[in-house]
Amino acid sequence: MGAGGFGHGGGFAFIVVLFILLVIVGASWC
Repeated sequence: MGAGGFGHGGGFAFIVVLFILLVIVGASWC
């Protein structure tokens, strides 16, 4: 996991982070 690793699995990690943030925001919303 180096800096600027968007070519080597960086996109998947970005989606995972977005999903986790969405879950946290959704949980705090209720």
